Amino acid sequence: MNNAASELNKAVVLLSGGLDSATVAAQACADGYTVIALSCRYGQRHERELESARQIATHLDIQEHYVMDVNLAQWGGSSLTDRVLNLPQSGVDPEGIPSTYVPGRNTVFIALALSLAEAKGATAIYLGINAIDYSGYPDCRPEYLAAYQVLAGLSSKIGVEGQAIQLIAPLVKDTKVDIVRRAVQLGVPIAQTWSCYAGQVEPCGRCDSCRIRDRALIEAGYPELATTVGKELYAS
Repeated sequence: MNNAASELNKAVVLLSGGLDSATVAAQACADGYTVIALSCRYGQRHERELESARQIATHLDIQEHYVMDVNLAQWGGSSLTDRVLNLPQSGVDPEGIPSTYVPGRNTVFIALALSLAEAKGATAIYLGINAIDYSGYPDCRPEYLAAYQVLAGLSSKIGVEGQAIQLIAPLVKDTKVDIVRRAVQLGVPIAQTWSCYAGQVEPCGRCDSCRIRDRALIEAGYPELATTVGKELYAS
């Protein structure tokens, strides 16, 4: 999906291995960028997602893929990084922020992506953040992205020279069903992506991430890609 003409048009993609990040990676390729992928091993219990990130990078013919160790689990604060805490399994509460929120995760990851992008001469960073079908995380909102764009202009050499790296979030206003349909259009191998938080061999179908994904897959017309639990919950 990359070509010689796009060598001067690079973009960094934060590639977790999940459906959203895989879709934005495919979108960046479709937009004509040479993609540099960045994944993070941050102490997440679902480290299995990094294998999916590798598979997606290979599928999209991404030649540069960095995996960084940033151990956010050292100080806990999230059920994604602290196995003593239970993962929520009762469905997404639209009124609160769940325990799966990882303090500062996106802020740290985007900072790393900005560093990589400036070092590699990339002009954009593609992010899979979404403000519609999400779990209430404060670092997935348009106003957060806008504030970080200001910081991107202030915190880098190229930014103060007037050529700030652009933060692009093509899914920020999409529903999860929209994202599934976009992924299909872009040829994303959805079955290779990983969204489950539980850190098991197979997706649990019960965590917030599985529930959101399964419901969207079924509503979009792809029930065969949902978990068994998801089919029981949302197939009717």
